[in-house]
Amino acid sequence: MSLTETLSRVLARHDELRDAMSAQGLAPDQFAKLSKEYSDLTPVAEAITELNRARQEMQDAESLLSDPDMQAEAKREIETLRPRIPALELQVQKMLLPKDAADERNALLEIRAGAGGDEAALFGALLFEMYRKYAAVRGWRFEVMDLSENDLGGLKEGVALISGRGVFARLKFESGVHRVQRVPQTEASGRVHTSTATVAVLPEMEDVDVTIDEKDLRIDVYRSSGAGGQHVNKTESAVRITHLPTGIVVAMQDERSQHKNRAKAMTILRARIYERQNSAIKAAHAAERKSQVGTGDRSERIRTYNFPQGRVSDHRIEMTLYKIDDVIGGTALDEFINALITQDEAEKLAELSGQ
Repeated sequence: MSLTETLSRVLARHDELRDAMSAQGLAPDQFAKLSKEYSDLTPVAEAITELNRARQEMQDAESLLSDPDMQAEAKREIETLRPRIPALELQVQKMLLPKDAADERNALLEIRAGAGGDEAALFGALLFEMYRKYAAVRGWRFEVMDLSENDLGGLKEGVALISGRGVFARLKFESGVHRVQRVPQTEASGRVHTSTATVAVLPEMEDVDVTIDEKDLRIDVYRSSGAGGQHVNKTESAVRITHLPTGIVVAMQDERSQHKNRAKAMTILRARIYERQNSAIKAAHAAERKSQVGTGDRSERIRTYNFPQGRVSDHRIEMTLYKIDDVIGGTALDEFINALITQDEAEKLAELSGQ
């Protein structure tokens, strides 16, 4: 189907939805469904209308080139429209790209220390704070779900729920192995060490998204423990949930209430099961793409933070910024994410055009 045919169908569907919404005797749930589709389609329809108007203006201007009295004005009009039409076509094509069903979801951020011992844990803590600051910059809510630290304040494992508009759409590109090159605090000789931390970003799932049978769960409760005996709960409030079919285990002791710990554990479990179910589909799709933003394989090194040189390099798009403090502070992270989104859109457009 040509682009022109596709655009005509979109406009026809938009008109059809408008007429259907005004029909008599429409049930509330039907109206809500039609209204959402109409609302989602309206920006696209408006962009298509603007493109069609520009194309018509180009035709009108070209038809005036043979008129000596209008020729100069027509040429000026054509020069204005010539770059505008391709830009509008690209805008419309991007709006028509298939959306990831999870893009508008909140996201579960999971960070684990990788290779490098205590330095890896310290780097994990640094990344956790980077995303906390980035969430604040974006106006998102950052809720710590689980946190396991070592004696130096490093992060063994941290889980946070980040809530807001389009969170997963932006943070999904952060999944992978992050590498740091710097002189550790514990290094007396001043040598630069390389350590890693793993970042996983999963969409938050609801009960209706992932079916979990209670008989497939083994739930253990026990007393929570804290470092050096601090904040130890004398009741069995900690919860460990094992999903027997997949072997996925989630333990939660952050809250003093067993009920709250169970709810948090189920939130994480749903996201991990969803990720497991969709990993094969994602891998197959990634293999078909000619150029990849990243396969999503968590063994893939995606970014390096080099402190001695003050640079951060994203290896998927070969982009380097010499502003490591701004990236770690959350204010420059969007420069990488915007570039990754642009790359992703370009690859999807290439797929659609069959190149």
